[in-house]
Amino acid sequence: MRLIFVRHGEPNYEKDILTQTGREQAQSTAKRLQGEDIKAIYASPMGRAKETASYTAKAHGLDVKTLDFMHEINWGDKDGNSDKLPYDGHPWTLAYRVLTDSPEYVGKDNWTEHHFFKDNICMEYYEKVSEAFDKFLESYGLYRKDGLYECRSYNDDTIALFAHGGSGAVMFSHVLNLPFPFVLTSIPYGVCSVSIIDFEEQEGRIAIPRLELFNDMGHIESFKQEKLHFEK
Repeated sequence: MRLIFVRHGEPNYEKDILTQTGREQAQSTAKRLQGEDIKAIYASPMGRAKETASYTAKAHGLDVKTLDFMHEINWGDKDGNSDKLPYDGHPWTLAYRVLTDSPEYVGKDNWTEHHFFKDNICMEYYEKVSEAFDKFLESYGLYRKDGLYECRSYNDDTIALFAHGGSGAVMFSHVLNLPFPFVLTSIPYGVCSVSIIDFEEQEGRIAIPRLELFNDMGHIESFKQEKLHFEK
């Protein structure tokens, strides 16, 4: 099974829709994915993700299925006291602080014990997305086992998921067994970027998720060049 993950296009966050540029990015992404034999398309319930997905769905003659758990994550102090966490508990900034100020957390799995994350509501989202994503993979015959995935029924579908920077980072962290602060700081990905996780599997064997492609934005750059040439 191959999972194509796409971050939504440039958004108008206030209205939760795409900007004109975002719509153009989504169109170029649909063109980028036209050669993929996509069997199903999923999206976060948020408007900017569903709108981005709609272009690829239309090109493949598919409906967009909603995955509520891939809603963008939230963050902040669990008790609602903004003074307890710096920078309003923003995970990306806090991840940088954890890794640069506390070397004992670098390359380790103990990041969940750090105050910046332990007392941050983003961890509720981390746990929710991780657990629900495993349930989602079970529908494709993949069952979490010791951090990897046991293939109980073979499936070679290619599916596409359109979501967000935060919920996507949780997914990459959990599925690939990468510390969340590392994902937030070391492997960022842009709007309408395409990433692919390949679950190379054999029934009855353990599948190790493989990052086949990450943060591919060549289609966005090509679209910019084509648009510039046309305007000239």
